[in-house]
Amino acid sequence: MSDAAMERIAAALERMAPAPMAAPDWDTAAGFVWHVEPDRLEPIARVNHVPMDLLVGVDRARDTLLANTRQFAAGLPANNALLWGARGMGKSSLVKAIHAHVHADHPALKIVELQREDLPTVGRLLNVLRTAPARFVLFCDDLSFGGDDQHYKSLKAVLDGGIEGRPDNVVLYATSNRRHLMPRDMIENERSSAINPSEAVEEKVSLSDRFGLWLGFHPCDQDAYLAMIRGYCDAYGVVVSDEELRAEAIEWQATRGSRSGRVAWQFFTDLAGRKGVAITR
Repeated sequence: MSDAAMERIAAALERMAPAPMAAPDWDTAAGFVWHVEPDRLEPIARVNHVPMDLLVGVDRARDTLLANTRQFAAGLPANNALLWGARGMGKSSLVKAIHAHVHADHPALKIVELQREDLPTVGRLLNVLRTAPARFVLFCDDLSFGGDDQHYKSLKAVLDGGIEGRPDNVVLYATSNRRHLMPRDMIENERSSAINPSEAVEEKVSLSDRFGLWLGFHPCDQDAYLAMIRGYCDAYGVVVSDEELRAEAIEWQATRGSRSGRVAWQFFTDLAGRKGVAITR
């Protein structure tokens, strides 16, 4: 093959290869979202969050995660955290609220949202974050894995870091409705059908063990549910009597068939609209 042909092939391959991703200006935002095809970190001008003091009934999880995040922001050792449990009880809201709270004192603390389906690209993301002059809470919301889902192997790159190790300036906070990140019936099926049941389950179940912090969230009782709504009313200036709030809020949760922080916010949104009060988050 001639030298000219070789040069043309080399040029074509160079055009096909994606250009190295340029790091964003970290000072432009407190939060970023990871996108692929092409790889990029999109700055978020305002991270959506609620004030931390409006999160009711999660005091223990709040205090533990807040202390861990403060340690991390100060350059001290900190653990990856798995927030698991009941739907709508403020797991993702707590992560964003704590980041905003700590970011106020430590502007170099950023939050980066990573979608579950983009986990296979996490190695490329870590390479960008590793050399950045900031510290990052890598946030993966609603994390879980199905029967033949191999994405969990990519997550180990964040939790264990391979031979390079996890970057010192990155910590992972993930939320899930499942304590072991996989449904119980799948665990039982693996145990009953595998040649070596204990090994078949261990690889996936042990993934959750790699989180240093396990923070459980449980369904709230009626008093906590009402306290959440009263807190929202006081914070946003919605005037309503205790009797009216109680009667309407209980009827609202009865029609939903559940009681949670999410249901409390949905009722409050309806109440504020009926009272003519604008709300922003």
